[in-house]
Amino acid sequence: QRECISIHVGQAGAQIGNACWELYCLEHGIQPDGQMPTDKIVGGGDDSFNTFFSETRAGKHVPRAIFVDLEPTALVLVSPPS
Repeated sequence: QRECISIHVGQAGAQIGNACWELYCLEHGIQPDGQMPTDKIVGGGDDSFNTFFSETRAGKHVPRAIFVDLEPTALVLVSPPS
């Protein structure tokens, strides 16, 4: 199985990356808290979303991504809700 890690650099990179990851989550049925509904079958049982997401022991799916910026306010917009 292949894994993909995306790297987003700078404010524009972080904004584009955030939009992409929101779309990936919508396409694969992953909720904002990282959970995937158990009644949701992704792509007819296809687990290709594991290429872009890593599953934690708690069952949450987190993006395989790195966001880098020297200005911290650009990355605050990308942070998950607490």
